[in-house]
Amino acid sequence: MLLADTAIEAAKLAQANLEGAVAIGQGLATIGKGLGATGAALGVGIIGLKAAEGVARNPGASTKILVQAIIGMALAEGLGILAVFVL
Repeated sequence: MLLADTAIEAAKLAQANLEGAVAIGQGLATIGKGLGATGAALGVGIIGLKAAEGVARNPGASTKILVQAIIGMALAEGLGILAVFVL
């Protein structure tokens, strides 16, 4: 009887350890999602900053700069969305 009680307690402890490991994994995934979204936001901000600088330096090339900036921002946003929804 004592051996059966010990086995039951060991099974309960193993289940508790598994639940704790799952919670830690979910927390780490959430941190990863936040870092991915932060990186995308920083990328879009830097692209916008550099596009504004480029137009200020050469207003004649504003159309080309705008097109490249929009493409770059779309790619950065796409990676941010992937980081948040796929991870």
